[in-house]
Amino acid sequence: MSAPPNTSGIPIESRQQLVELLEAGCKPESEWRIGTEHEKFVFRLADHRPVPYEGEHGIRALLQAMTRFGWQEVYEGDRLLALQQGGCTITLEPAGQFELSGAPLQTIHGTCAEVQRHLKQVREVAGEFGLGMIGLGFEPKWRREDMPLMPKGRSEIMRRYMPKVGSLGLDMMHRTCTVQVNLDFSSEADMARKMRVGMALQPLATALFAASPFTEGRPNGFLSYRSQIWTDTDPDRTGILPFVFDADFGFERYVDWVLDAPMYFVYREGRFIDAAGQSFRDFMEGRLPALPGEIPHMGDWSDHLTTVFPEVRLKRYLEMRGADGGPWRRLCALPAFWVGLLYDSEALDAAAALVADWTASEVVEMRLAVPRLALATPFRGGILRDVALEALAISRAGLHRRSRRNSVGDDESFHLDPLFAIAGSGQTPAEGLLADFHGKWGERIDPIYEEYAY
Repeated sequence: MSAPPNTSGIPIESRQQLVELLEAGCKPESEWRIGTEHEKFVFRLADHRPVPYEGEHGIRALLQAMTRFGWQEVYEGDRLLALQQGGCTITLEPAGQFELSGAPLQTIHGTCAEVQRHLKQVREVAGEFGLGMIGLGFEPKWRREDMPLMPKGRSEIMRRYMPKVGSLGLDMMHRTCTVQVNLDFSSEADMARKMRVGMALQPLATALFAASPFTEGRPNGFLSYRSQIWTDTDPDRTGILPFVFDADFGFERYVDWVLDAPMYFVYREGRFIDAAGQSFRDFMEGRLPALPGEIPHMGDWSDHLTTVFPEVRLKRYLEMRGADGGPWRRLCALPAFWVGLLYDSEALDAAAALVADWTASEVVEMRLAVPRLALATPFRGGILRDVALEALAISRAGLHRRSRRNSVGDDESFHLDPLFAIAGSGQTPAEGLLADFHGKWGERIDPIYEEYAY
């Protein structure tokens, strides 16, 4: 989520303060929560074109209309760019992708109810405007230059910087959508263990959720093109982090990596100051070219933490970031998968044992193969589908033991059903889309907006 920037905090005088900010995320198990974020593309029903910010039926008007449900407006200057309600936030990605960042909830049932409530609201308002929304990993029809630009200061800086460090960063910003889940940890050791498991199995999540096989109306040769795009976005801030697999991995190692990631911006007095490519270490010494003589405050560090994009991101919680966007049942399945693996001690033991002897180089190799091959990715004499079935069984057992039941007495494990169907058949969502494209759609892409919209 591109959250509103931080504007306060005590001055940073030592590296230890940065470590302590992450340490402050440690919580007892009784306080662990589940936060789910998902993005979707907004399009016009009449011609399936993306929707600009301004206009009677533009993105700004869509945000304003959502206030009928009690959402409060959030501005950047005079530009309405977000909504807040309770613990939830609606934000805009750089081309108007509509994102819900959900509240920290206790169960997957709560997450699924939250998603259903949100989608009901956006369907009501979007329908009145002649708009629709769809969840896919990559925009299936429109070119980069067809995508509208949202008037966000942060995005403007990123648009200038991205072409300097990779060839696909602008596509990442403007033509991708994802679903992710944010999870808690109890200690540094617990964080490190969960991050190793999450980093090792993130390519598996990418494979199970692969749903981006089209570019500009034609098959692109990938099953998760969204995932492929991240391999050529910015090597200084993306990908698998090999040091996570080292025995001494902890908060300090992650802080050092983030310190070495180039900055994007500094936010001061309502405006974004371009610091792209500059060093946070220099900033701490008062030598930032964008703000000479000034030292950062903790809000600046919190902002900088949001500008790195590894497959698992550490803040005061862990973000699982490897999945393509999709329909509402898969939006519930992603948190179910990771909660089942990481929030039950026996399941975490089993998941840690599953990946215990995997090397960082093996995981990187898997990560690079998955966008094209997904569940058919070769791994240790088998394929990734074999690992998927084992990991899903561990997750289901973890959810059974959690025994968090809904109003009719079901535990959370049924939310995994879509993933068991995918792994059992060996057919990813992307392969289902390709079958429709070559079959009943007659190699036309427009039906995707009718059959797969929310």
